[in-house]
Amino acid sequence: MDRKILHIDMDAFFASVEQRDNPELRGKAVVVGGSGPRGVIAAASYEAREFGVRSAMPTSTALRKCPDLIIVPPHFDVYSRDSQRIRNIMLSVTDLVEPLSLDEAYLDVTPLNLDWDETIKLALRLKQDIFEATKLTATAGISINKFLAKIASGQNKPDGLTVILPGQVQHFLDDLPVEDFYGVGKVTAQKMHNLGIRTGRDLKALSEVELVKRFGKIGRYFYGVVRGLDDRPVEPNRERKSLSVERTYERDLDTIDEIDAALSKLAHELMKRYADDDTSAHTVILKIRFDDFSTHTRQKTFDHIVDDADLVLHTCKDFLNQF
Repeated sequence: MDRKILHIDMDAFFASVEQRDNPELRGKAVVVGGSGPRGVIAAASYEAREFGVRSAMPTSTALRKCPDLIIVPPHFDVYSRDSQRIRNIMLSVTDLVEPLSLDEAYLDVTPLNLDWDETIKLALRLKQDIFEATKLTATAGISINKFLAKIASGQNKPDGLTVILPGQVQHFLDDLPVEDFYGVGKVTAQKMHNLGIRTGRDLKALSEVELVKRFGKIGRYFYGVVRGLDDRPVEPNRERKSLSVERTYERDLDTIDEIDAALSKLAHELMKRYADDDTSAHTVILKIRFDDFSTHTRQKTFDHIVDDADLVLHTCKDFLNQF
């Protein structure tokens, strides 16, 4: 029996929440993020996206693309509250809900023994229930596995619904541009284009050995998904892989004292979150960005649990000395 997997993705979630709560922002180019010279966009409304503004873009770049851009600070307590409401609606349908972030999740409704028409009606009902509870729209994708459901949810945003039925899978993937495959970033897409690979059909023409040779281990993943193969289960209790804190500063930290003070604050904030999360870790990772926007990481794994801010701070200082 084919699995029936839904991917529910809220539309421009953070920005949509701000527009909902402030009527003056509706219909305008709005972003959520930092407004300073080092600010970064966390979310962009669809009006802002028409100007080429995207999440993770520096605010300065976004303002050049859209000088009338409205920048609002994030309100994560509100986003978390709405996210929990949405999660509860999903859980009222099935226990097999795997959150990916505050604004998206997979649902496995296979145990409900629905046919495809009934599954579509269920997805439409979920979208309506979410809207009635939050006044926010969601887009849904439905198919036989997680990979296809996620791709489907990206096809008709906002407030859309796309279904990829079992008999449609290969035709859909053959015609899909490679940059639309989940897991293919800009660099990989360009590399594929340079090799004359522009669609799923082109990608499928390469053997698994050729894909691994050209793209490394992820080539095996490409070999499977271009054929519609993905047996990953929906994991409702997926274990957290990492816990982190980071900051983008309004100006460069130029002295050792400034850097030490910033590291100390981050280390203690991380340990507070660590304690609240009731988890354990063995690896410390430092990510640092220089004034030329190059980003570097260093990491160290210990044979004991890391549970002390001073140890984190000392380790990060050792990392800094390597630069």
